[in-house]
Amino acid sequence: MKLVNQSMSAFPVVIGGNMKKSEDRSALEAGFEIGLWNSRWAVLVAVVSSVAAALLMFYIATVDTVYTVQHLLSYSGIEDYADRGEIRAEAVAQVVEIIDIFLLAIVLLIFGLGLYELYISKIDHAYEADDEASGHLLSINSLDDLKSRLGKVIMMILIVKFFELAIGMEVDDTMALLMFGAGVLMSAVALVLTEMASRGSKG
Repeated sequence: MKLVNQSMSAFPVVIGGNMKKSEDRSALEAGFEIGLWNSRWAVLVAVVSSVAAALLMFYIATVDTVYTVQHLLSYSGIEDYADRGEIRAEAVAQVVEIIDIFLLAIVLLIFGLGLYELYISKIDHAYEADDEASGHLLSINSLDDLKSRLGKVIMMILIVKFFELAIGMEVDDTMALLMFGAGVLMSAVALVLTEMASRGSKG
């Protein structure tokens, strides 16, 4: 047993890419490394803030949905087609904006959960529950995985925002029509490239 302890005490420790013997580490260095490692708990500020902001966005989108429904309750009683068209266009714009807010809330939620899993600890309850949602939402093994998931949702936000702007766009000349078509084409290309990148990373 003494032989094992002697061999373990002489075993070199790898710190920062340098080989170092355990007895060479001073108490000051060990304490500093412990404090440096525990500093990762500062990430909790970003985690809590992101989740709180996500809940706030869900609340805002829900309230907007309720008011939009209340605004449209009188839609069936409007007989004039032009008035209905104006209300319909306004309602579509409001719904698209609500979708945009929900997507932003999802981005904040993914960001908060991903940071916690990367820098603090795995969320054991999610994996013990054997829920399919945990496999899709929490399978983040690196910062690149987190960026990839955020990038996809942000791409959807931009496309929804383009759709929102396209609704109110007036195509009254050839240049406006070409710009509108180019915007649609670039959105489609962005979706295709995002899907190809996702399949490539999985492969």
